[in-house]
Amino acid sequence: MDVVLVDDSFPFDGYTPRNDPLGGPEKALVHLAEALARRGHGVTVLNRCTQPVDVAGVAWRAIDGEVRPRPDLLIAFRHGELLDTMAAGRRLLWLATPASILRREDAAAALARHPDTTLIFMGEVHRATWDGPDDRAKIVLPGIAPPYLRCGGPEGYWPSRAVVTTHPRMDLGWLLQLWTGKIEPLIKGSELHVYSGTLYAGSLERAMPAEFRPMLDFALRAADQGVHVMRPLADHAMADLYRHARVHLYPGAEREVYAATLAESQATGLPAVARRLGAAQERIVDGRTGFLTPDDEGFVNCAVLCLKEDIVYRGRSRDAVQMQRNRSWDDAAAEIEAMVAA
Repeated sequence: MDVVLVDDSFPFDGYTPRNDPLGGPEKALVHLAEALARRGHGVTVLNRCTQPVDVAGVAWRAIDGEVRPRPDLLIAFRHGELLDTMAAGRRLLWLATPASILRREDAAAALARHPDTTLIFMGEVHRATWDGPDDRAKIVLPGIAPPYLRCGGPEGYWPSRAVVTTHPRMDLGWLLQLWTGKIEPLIKGSELHVYSGTLYAGSLERAMPAEFRPMLDFALRAADQGVHVMRPLADHAMADLYRHARVHLYPGAEREVYAATLAESQATGLPAVARRLGAAQERIVDGRTGFLTPDDEGFVNCAVLCLKEDIVYRGRSRDAVQMQRNRSWDDAAAEIEAMVAA
């Protein structure tokens, strides 16, 4: 099968997640493309890559390059307008945001022009954002990148370290307040490592949105309470960092549909504590691989348990390894194949 995936976000290619941090949706595109190639398909990605390159059997080409022959399958990523990129035997629209994006005029018009398009959602929470016909909507759970599936066992017994990977707009400020006001005072000497490209750039006096400056200043002032603003790393390095932490603190958000870093850290055996919001509910097995909490008090209590009590940490960590390493991108690619063949 000849497959073309189309994305119009920003420049990246198959080398990017091997060398640099990359967002969850973009990594998903890379890994699905490579999984399809491993399964014997001819795979091309059209995006804003800066030069043509072939990586792991996938041809990365510029989206505004030459016209290509009609593929058997076109997978448009995120934006309905990309369904118009070329003629194709079958079309899928793979969404990475709530389905409300499809109400935009351009996206709605593209869907109307291609009524046979199947919409791909990342989970039940994501699927629930679509109020259109059921027969157009399918769920393909994301896989987990290989470095998180292949890494060694967890080693996060001490020091008492928590990690957070949340975007500043996703209630990171709330978590920093909770850490400094209620969590760290109960476990002196504990650390909170904040992995944020935006805040890290600001800490080096590089350009950052002005709206995040107060949050960064707060985080820097909290250094004496163990808060460290860190640079996100490539997957192999992040997997190792997760192995040496005690808990992933994850605020969660109602509109979040993926929670990629939470799925990745769970696969390494890192317990998590999250609010019962959005996609976080689908990434944690409550009570087994971490805790889903209803309020601030519950979040604090569960965070403290993971940071302080070895028996709690080890039990949740063991279950995370056993229960959360069962979804590869090859599994997702197989489901796409079956969907197209049906």
